[in-house]
Amino acid sequence: ATILRRHGEAAARELFQCSLDAVKFVERVISDESIDAEFTRAGHLTLAARPGHLPALAAEARLLAERFRYQTELLSPAQLKAELGSSRYHGGLLDPGAAALHPAKYVRGLAAAAARAGAGLHEQTEVRSVRRAGSGFELLTACGTLHADAVLVATNGYTGPAIPALERRVVPLGSYLIATAPLEESLARRLIPRGRVLSDTKNLLFYFRLSADRRLLFGGRAAFGFTTIAECARILRRGMVSVFPELAGIAVEYAWGGRLGITRDLLPHAGVDAGIHYSLGYAGHGVALASYLGDWMGQTLAGRRELPPLARLAFPSIPLYRGRPWFLPLVGGYYRVKDWVG
Repeated sequence: ATILRRHGEAAARELFQCSLDAVKFVERVISDESIDAEFTRAGHLTLAARPGHLPALAAEARLLAERFRYQTELLSPAQLKAELGSSRYHGGLLDPGAAALHPAKYVRGLAAAAARAGAGLHEQTEVRSVRRAGSGFELLTACGTLHADAVLVATNGYTGPAIPALERRVVPLGSYLIATAPLEESLARRLIPRGRVLSDTKNLLFYFRLSADRRLLFGGRAAFGFTTIAECARILRRGMVSVFPELAGIAVEYAWGGRLGITRDLLPHAGVDAGIHYSLGYAGHGVALASYLGDWMGQTLAGRRELPPLARLAFPSIPLYRGRPWFLPLVGGYYRVKDWVG
């Protein structure tokens, strides 16, 4: 609805189709490259955190059906009991076409596929500056200087001062997860009977699913400022138990985190600026979109495809922001109040 309002129906249809094509692209790459990434069309369920959130989900379902010919299913509180062993939520919206995978296995599989295709992979080689050098570019790295005909910046939440114009447009935001010990099969089936991927409608949302070995993976925006993984694990465990009280006695065996890339308009952006190509700003949807746009931008650099539709959208910088997100604690406090008042 927001994209329709800001950019019109033609652009909204085009961008929505890109999102669907991105999932199909990931599925195809996994198949073509024989990547064991535990890919499954699990379906995604958006959970109404408050009763008043269900009408908005119903409006979204109508919009998707009427304007985009995409079918979802609105679930009442009673129907939700077949999908979730928790009384925390008040209905939901099921997208049956959504998928899930094991991200680390997927990344390793992509790296192996790239190496087979002849790509050079150089970890721990930070790019510290990029400047024009004749018809190409000179890149100063932690391990020496490189020369390249073209550059693609795909740094998302790790965009730093090497490309100041992009650093001012992408804010890093922490995303954190915990994983329980493997659950008894009966307990796992009781909590998430149909193996869906789930998230809720809060601004500071929770997102969770079962892994292939029946661990509950539970994530969220545990902190907006800089903090420790241990503190985030404590916060997420409290949230997990609020959703699933049965897990109060279950051990949390793993905790980790990383950075999302958030843009001012909350859309990903891909295009070219001062001769430097870029694709970033996925706001938590990078598994599919980064894969899809990475392929698209690669074809663009090879001269086989025009820039994607996102290149036609303005990519605004963020006022008073120069790479240090000083405002995130304020933003976090604002959204906590919004969630509290409903």
